[in-house]
Amino acid sequence: MSGTAADWLRERVPVDTQRTAELAGKALREPIPRHMKYWYYALGATPLILFLFQVATGVLLTFYYVPAPERAYESVRVITEEVRMGYWVRGLHHWGSSLMVIAIFLHMVRVFFTRGYRRPRELNWILGLALLFLTFALSFTGYSLVYNQLSYWAATVGTNMIREVPLVGTAVLHLLRGGDAVTANTLTRFFQFHVMVLPLLLFLAIAAHIVLVRLHGVSELEGHEGEGAYPFYPEHFYHTVVIALFLLTFMSAMTVIIPPGLGEPANPLVTPQHIKPEWYFFAIYSFLKLVPLKLGIYLLMAACLVAVFWPFIDEILTRRWPRARIGWWVGSATIVLFLFFTVYEMLVA
Repeated sequence: MSGTAADWLRERVPVDTQRTAELAGKALREPIPRHMKYWYYALGATPLILFLFQVATGVLLTFYYVPAPERAYESVRVITEEVRMGYWVRGLHHWGSSLMVIAIFLHMVRVFFTRGYRRPRELNWILGLALLFLTFALSFTGYSLVYNQLSYWAATVGTNMIREVPLVGTAVLHLLRGGDAVTANTLTRFFQFHVMVLPLLLFLAIAAHIVLVRLHGVSELEGHEGEGAYPFYPEHFYHTVVIALFLLTFMSAMTVIIPPGLGEPANPLVTPQHIKPEWYFFAIYSFLKLVPLKLGIYLLMAACLVAVFWPFIDEILTRRWPRARIGWWVGSATIVLFLFFTVYEMLVA
C-alpha cells in the first residue's frame, strides 16, 4: 500500500498497529500445558469449529427454507433434491448437529474426570453445561423444522413433557407452541428460536467461556503440574486446523454414505406407530418411559442441579473424604446409564 493510501486509511481507522501486533503476538504465544499435545485433550476448540460450520450452512439453508406448514416439507425436499449442492449443505448441517453434541459431551467428560472444574474454574464448568443444554435445544428445534411425520410428532411429545415442569411448565409450553397444540405458530416460533435466539445465546456462552479460559489459562492435569508449557502457535494452532479439516471431511463422507432422509410429510391427524426423537435424546426418552412422567421430570431436574453445582459438591466431598474417588464413581455411573439407555432405545422397536 502506498504511503498516501496508508495515511488516508490510518486517519479514518486510527488503530495503533504496533500495539495490535503486540497483542496478537501475545495471544499466539499463550502458554499451553504440555499435556495438550495429546489429541484427546484438544477437544475444547471442536465445538467452536462445529458451531461456525453450523452457522455457515444454516445461513445457506435459510435462503430456500420456508417456515410455513404448507411449504416447510416441500422446501426441504427442494433443498435436498433440486438445489445444486443442497443435499451436501443439508447433510453438513445435519451431521454437524450430532457431532457438536458429541464434542461438547466428550469435552465435559474430559473436564469432569480431570477435575478441570476446580477452583477458580467453577463458572466455566457451568458455562460448559449451558453450552450443552443450548446445543440440545438447537438440535431439537432444528429437527422439528423438517416438518415430516416423525419430527412433527417428536416435537409434540417433547413439548408435552415440558408441561410437567413445576411452576413454569405450562407458561413455557405456551411460549414455545404459541398455544395448546403444535400448530403453524409453533413452526414459526421454532424457526425463530433456531435461527435467532438460540444461536445468539450460544455465541454469548462460547465467548464468555473463551474469555474465562484466557483469564485463568488452560487447567493443568491433577498430579502433572509444573511439567512445562508450549506456545499456542504453531503446534496447537495447526492441531485446530487439522481438526477442522477432518470434521469437514467426515461430515461430507457421512452425507454421502448416510444422507439425511425426508420421510413422510407431517400429518396432525395420523399418529405414527413408533415415535422417536433424535439419538441424543434416546437416554432421556427411554428413562421417562420406565417411570411415571412427573417423577421422571423431577429426577432429571435434580440431576441437572447436581451437575450445575458439582464443583462445589465435589469440594465438600473432597474435604470430608480426601481419599475417596466419589467423583470418579459418579461420573462412571452416569456414563454407563446414559450409554445403556441410549443403546437400549436404539435396539427396541
